[in-house]
Amino acid sequence: MSSSTKNSRFAEQPRVLLPGSEKAAPAHAVDAQPTPPDSKLTVSVIVRRKEPLQMNHHSCPLRITREEYRERHGADPAIFKLVKAFAQDFNLTVEDDSSAAIRRTLKLTGRTADIQKAFGVTLEQKTIDGVEHRVREGGIHLPAELADGVIAVLGLDDRVQAKPHFRVRKFRPATSAAPASFTPPQVARAYQWPAKASGAGQTIGIIELGGGYREADITAYFQSLGLTAPTITAVPVDGGSNDPTTASGADGEVMLDIEVAASVAPGAKIAVYFTPNTDQGFTDAITTAVHDTANKPSVISISWGGPESSWTTQAMTALDAACQSAAALGVTITVAAGDNGSSDGGTGNNVDFPASSPHVLACGGTKLDAKGATISSEVVWNEQASNEGATGGGVSTVFALPSWQVNAKVPAPSGSKDGRGVPDVAGDADPETGYTIRVDGQTMVIGGTSAVAPLWAGLIAVANQQLGTQVGLIQPAIYAAEAAASFHDITQGNNGAFTAGPGWDACTGLGSPLADTLIPLLVPAGTTSVPPTDPKKPVKKKKKESA
Repeated sequence: MSSSTKNSRFAEQPRVLLPGSEKAAPAHAVDAQPTPPDSKLTVSVIVRRKEPLQMNHHSCPLRITREEYRERHGADPAIFKLVKAFAQDFNLTVEDDSSAAIRRTLKLTGRTADIQKAFGVTLEQKTIDGVEHRVREGGIHLPAELADGVIAVLGLDDRVQAKPHFRVRKFRPATSAAPASFTPPQVARAYQWPAKASGAGQTIGIIELGGGYREADITAYFQSLGLTAPTITAVPVDGGSNDPTTASGADGEVMLDIEVAASVAPGAKIAVYFTPNTDQGFTDAITTAVHDTANKPSVISISWGGPESSWTTQAMTALDAACQSAAALGVTITVAAGDNGSSDGGTGNNVDFPASSPHVLACGGTKLDAKGATISSEVVWNEQASNEGATGGGVSTVFALPSWQVNAKVPAPSGSKDGRGVPDVAGDADPETGYTIRVDGQTMVIGGTSAVAPLWAGLIAVANQQLGTQVGLIQPAIYAAEAAASFHDITQGNNGAFTAGPGWDACTGLGSPLADTLIPLLVPAGTTSVPPTDPKKPVKKKKKESA
């Protein structure tokens, strides 16, 4: 039995609602039972920074070194000390983790009975869509002394948080005429990838919330392309693992991400961060990847997400803060914009998160007709009439319009303030013109904006290699007027509520890349460009970098 918390420092304090922690009751849940009091669980307590990240005139985090970040922008040590004392008062164990301070995350483990007392919640087991989950309803209540220092408490509820954004092309009889599909290198060629593109010296991080890969498939796939198979490292987060099952499950997402990213940047290494599909797992995977000094990803690809309305505010705040840290450290994050059109699978218009974070590159989808380096036609991906999806896109109701997007003519949602427009960029996503991928011994054609995030991650890896620097958050560069000629502007089609047109639109953003001309424009302020045809020549840097 646990020791009593009576007369302890924190048990006696008045309780304060953790802002944004309110969780709605799950829809269609059945068979509610109290969570067994002696069962164990681990939560992630995310605390404020020692000092806020400073912004530049583009409202982007100033580029800083990892040493500067560790010294000034990790966890506030006073808050960490308070959380550890709080854990002791409620009989919770603090995980020994050397990265805890820089990730601003303390893992607390304990009995359900003690966890419930500590965080002022009631936990129940409910069956949702045939799967039992631990759930909570309402808000988290913390002792008053902790109220100002804690940003989020994740892991109390283990409901599924996100969906993969990939679509498998429907089976067609042998007599049926099918549109042309592509290998990823063929798509790269259509988008004018530099001839000697490799991404050598770079690591592409990939976040996966399920599924896995098989080495035999990786070997066979890259052999079929005439490429050397990439070096892949599986990184477990919160108990996640490389766990391949069947081609009809999340393996399709994992293999699509790896095979696209690694084949368009064939010199790059791949680090796959496997984590449970919860708000805790998602956030912990991103903070792990951003601060992974062993694998050192310079770009991170995310092909999972859900409507903003499906997230608690505290979870969005914590995950967006992790993406903000990435931007400050020069790590680009590419994110799929969703596969359910302007509704994002909900009622009315919605955008997908984390694509709606202003600190990531949101990637929308097109339908591509190309041969070699010539694009015959490229329009908005919208196959909703045949139930094969459409690119996500729209306007955030959570994140304000970034300064780099003020001239993009982002529409203001009815009755709300100006919001961040989604997506920023686009690429081939229609499963009708999708990517030839190998999954669990099968070759199939897969599309979805899940393909576009790793495609752009590969482009960023190539840019980092050729420019000799990490390009980081590229939006200030790509939204500049002079960058327009570096995109194939998509002007035909719609995703439901939004229609494509000249310039930025809420279907395909600025358009698909003309990579060879785009890459030289991505040099961060404070560095000097080198010709992209000379990838080995280092970039001259000034003594102080800014974003």
